[in-house]
Amino acid sequence: MNEGVHHQVRDGVRRSGTADGADGLWSGSWVAERLGVELLGDDRLTDLLGLALRRNPKRAHLLVSNVLGKHVPQSPSVVYGYGFELGRRVRELLGADEARRAVVLGYAETATGLGHSVADGLGLAPYLHSTRRPVAGLAPAGGFEESHSHATSHLLLPEDPALLTGDGPLVLVDDEFSTGNTVLNTVRDLHERYPRRRYVVVALVDMRSAADAGRLEEFAREIGARVDLVAAASGAVRLPEGVLEKGQELVARYESESAATGDPSSAAASWPVARFPAPLEGVAARPLGARGTARPAPTGPHPDDNRAHPHLTRIDLRWPEGLPDGGRHGFTPAHRERLEKALPAMAARLAEALPADARRVLVLGFEELMYAPLRLARELEQITDVEVRYSTTTRSPVLAVDDPGYAIRTRLVFPAHDNPADGPGERYAYNVAGAGFDAVVAVVDSTADTPALHAPDGLLARLAAHTPQVLLAVVPSYAPELPHAPERPSMLPEPLRGPAFSSYAPEEVGWLLQDLSDVTLEAPTEEREEAIQSGGAHYAESLPVEYQPTEQYQELFHSALETSAARIAQAVGVVTETVLAERSPRPALVSLARAGTPVGILMRRWAQHRHGLDLPHYAVSIVRGRGIDANALRWLAEHHDPRDVVFVDGWTGKGAITRELAQALEEFEKSDGITGFDPEIAVLADPGSCVRTYGTREDFLIPSACLNSTVSGLISRTVLRADLVGPHDFHGAKFYRELAATDVSVTFLDAVSARFPEVADAACAQAKELLAADRSPTWEGWAAVERISEEYGIHDVNLVKPGVGETTRVMLRRVPWKVLARAGAGSDLDHVRLLAEQRGVPVEEVADLPYTCVGLIHPKYTRGATGADGKAVTV
Repeated sequence: MNEGVHHQVRDGVRRSGTADGADGLWSGSWVAERLGVELLGDDRLTDLLGLALRRNPKRAHLLVSNVLGKHVPQSPSVVYGYGFELGRRVRELLGADEARRAVVLGYAETATGLGHSVADGLGLAPYLHSTRRPVAGLAPAGGFEESHSHATSHLLLPEDPALLTGDGPLVLVDDEFSTGNTVLNTVRDLHERYPRRRYVVVALVDMRSAADAGRLEEFAREIGARVDLVAAASGAVRLPEGVLEKGQELVARYESESAATGDPSSAAASWPVARFPAPLEGVAARPLGARGTARPAPTGPHPDDNRAHPHLTRIDLRWPEGLPDGGRHGFTPAHRERLEKALPAMAARLAEALPADARRVLVLGFEELMYAPLRLARELEQITDVEVRYSTTTRSPVLAVDDPGYAIRTRLVFPAHDNPADGPGERYAYNVAGAGFDAVVAVVDSTADTPALHAPDGLLARLAAHTPQVLLAVVPSYAPELPHAPERPSMLPEPLRGPAFSSYAPEEVGWLLQDLSDVTLEAPTEEREEAIQSGGAHYAESLPVEYQPTEQYQELFHSALETSAARIAQAVGVVTETVLAERSPRPALVSLARAGTPVGILMRRWAQHRHGLDLPHYAVSIVRGRGIDANALRWLAEHHDPRDVVFVDGWTGKGAITRELAQALEEFEKSDGITGFDPEIAVLADPGSCVRTYGTREDFLIPSACLNSTVSGLISRTVLRADLVGPHDFHGAKFYRELAATDVSVTFLDAVSARFPEVADAACAQAKELLAADRSPTWEGWAAVERISEEYGIHDVNLVKPGVGETTRVMLRRVPWKVLARAGAGSDLDHVRLLAEQRGVPVEEVADLPYTCVGLIHPKYTRGATGADGKAVTV
């Protein structure tokens, strides 16, 4: 084998023609005329490339590819065809044997899709692309610098490090070679770590100077390896003296003009966003609307500028489970086979979601996520008569000039929405505004499906101003399995589900618990209280005997449910809309078992009813003084982005669980190094003013607080006892199958859900008002508890249980002392009065009570159990 560089350029790729909207004029002429920049070489270069200006101190001009699918919307068949054909040429160059041993490496962000398409053409090789998105705990297998880029550092993060250790050919794919520095840096870094005999460098265009080409040839001889080059076209860029300074001056002048005239697309943008003439007669810029409907064009700020857009069409692609979303961590031939089988069905779902009258559609990818959107777009193009175009968003800041001789005609500016490691910043979509798209399908990975994406200044809102319909398809972000061996078992059990565990339907909730139904854990209330107060047991080590309601009490429950169902339904709507707008557009609901679980199910049902979302919902255990189940958190982190997890509870009292959760998550982050869990609890009712996310702050009867397991799926309180729950186990609970005859769990859910349609408008309006209001916790409930504790001579806030829900718990499973009721509380306290009568507990009316009622636990049984050691029953 001969060492050195071998060039291969030939006319084997179909030509794209000029870019859309070029009006027959080369899209580099504007820059060429003003800066004297020239393209020399193949006559096809002006078909493949245009020119633009960028804000970059290292290089003034930007070669804008018409066939890459990054800055210029193009037919996905053209984009994919160029990469695939280049891959075929590499396969022909290497031969079948060498091709089987090759690995293809693409460059982030612009060439991730191109590299993947080359790997498809090669057919037999696994694919990896560099990334600027680090993964905690995953050590890079390599890295390099892209010297001319605005974001220079690249990481190589293969899930299987062996991907780079073989001695077969390494195929390096970039969109263009301008100087060859990036390729040199890559080969230098990888050859030191994983030396091999052959490299193949692939690009759409090779624009290196003779001197730059000589440097690569010299380097190849130096390392004793063969380097082949394969390009669709080659040439050179002739830059006149002083071009960098002239380009910067030109950009500065346009920036100044833009600042003077204003940029309607983004208050944060300083560069102009040019507008094409409307290409489709009668098509006005409209905000997001329901499928097939048009809403009036806005004349000012977006009408829903305080929340995410409620009518966004979200498409469930049903992406194959476990299939990587791209090559960031490696993509094997087996992955490719799975994708090919799934593409037709996924594209069909896209086609079904498009407006019936759509004639021109853009599939818009997201930064490094280029390949999955490209393949979806190409499949869509093949199965429909719609004119499909494909491009992606980008980090690259480029000047937009509305001139047919300029490659970047328009620019949309929006904030980064994937919480990038290098901090927030602007992102861009080029040549989308004014291009006459009847619909835009935004395809992002789940890491990028954040509130920032859905914000009033986010990408979706920016698109909505320029197309009648915006659709969103989310591809699950692939999380590689970390290579280290944890001390705990790597596989935690899957959640328990009904009907095997609980009376809830299996899709309503997954319980991250272990089943202790066969263990006797119950003890009489007074006996438990004595054991706890003596220090002999923690409250979570046993269970109270389940209260069996009398016929009179059951009638009271049903009456209360009928009275309050609409009120509860509205509070469910308010808290769910708040979560979707502020926390995550597709949250994983995690209820605190068990009081939070009915609320979590109702929130899930609301999201289905109002938005068509199928949200995951789990129930976990949290124990006062011992924190949240850490194994449950580990399971959640393995299956979901912790940033999408929203903890749910029924109500707040004085805020003890709110504090407990915050402390537990802080300790978990230190012990496991897993970040992203938000301690902010979403609750149905927040009478204590302890949280920001709530449905109401009124203290009223929530019927699910009236009962124990028979309104909570027949599940007991959670149990944490060393002889039953090991260090690698979930906390435990019991399933009381024997109480099925009196179970009203589903009855409660159905009664509330049935009221969703009648309260929907009011709930959404109230949520919008709350989103614009100051909801900072005042902790006034805590202050009231402290005052009551002193006034009644208790001197221990843990003995004071404020609110209807907490008072009911005291009556059902503790030794109550007395109940304080707000004067004139009415029917909200009928069940409390009945329980107090049955247990011989006095009810004292208080004029200035901030809660509807407060339950006081009898001091005789609580000394030591609910004092400073934290052993209080709050769950």
